Amino acid sequence: MQREILTLSLPTLVVGLLTLGSSANAMHHEGDGLAKAVSAELRDGDKPRDQFRHPAETLKFFGIKPTMTVGEYGPGGGWYTRILAPWISKSGTYVAINADVEKYHAGAPAERNAERKLFPETFPGKVAEWTGVDASSIAAVEIDEAPDWEGKLDAFLIFRSLHGLSRKNLADETAKHAYTLLKAGGIVGVVQHRAKEDAPWDYTRGHNGYLKQSEVIALFESAGFELMLESEINANPNDTADWDGGVWSLPPTLRHGDEDRDTYEAVGESDRMTLVFRKPA
Repeated sequence: MQREILTLSLPTLVVGLLTLGSSANAMHHEGDGLAKAVSAELRDGDKPRDQFRHPAETLKFFGIKPTMTVGEYGPGGGWYTRILAPWISKSGTYVAINADVEKYHAGAPAERNAERKLFPETFPGKVAEWTGVDASSIAAVEIDEAPDWEGKLDAFLIFRSLHGLSRKNLADETAKHAYTLLKAGGIVGVVQHRAKEDAPWDYTRGHNGYLKQSEVIALFESAGFELMLESEINANPNDTADWDGGVWSLPPTLRHGDEDRDTYEAVGESDRMTLVFRKPA
């Protein structure tokens, strides 16, 4: 078989090598930036969980780059926010995305829901307190009130929150909102407590924290997404996923207090699926 030999002029070769070097340096700096964000002193209270949550590996698996526009759904107490905001906000955009207050907290006291509605105004200040990042560089929105972000996100990340949405019958709606907010080709990154596929239906409706991986995949596919990747980064084979107190029996919640505490701590945090979905280009 005859081989084709590609001949490059010296200037072309030099340009190619410089480009390759620049790309390698960019990738190196991106990795350094993530490593720095994960190891930062401001996360000292969060780091005991890293052995179970593998944040650097998870974000690399999702393909997150610091130049992206990244939405984090339900940031709550900011465990992932304290990594994402310092890392992303320098050359990309970090967007905190809260639930639809009226639907997610239906029936809650009006005064409490009025406080929750202030999330877009108050959350950037919390991020600034946690991380030192300028609050003006942090965006925060309620998912049903985010028209300015439609088609703007490169990634929509949802960490251990789908069970609450399933319990409230809002998972389908949230997946559709994610589709609207993402650019064509954008991704959804999911980490979620994983039920056994043969677990009883009544145990996997969300109120125990565990969902079946097959049902999570079906949820996002029905919203128009394509499943791209699956990973066992956050798997824990020691978790039987059938606890009477649900996932909250395990660390870090330890719902039962000192009762069987050694058993739950020996298990560690929950078994978790880690999935990447893509909005078709």
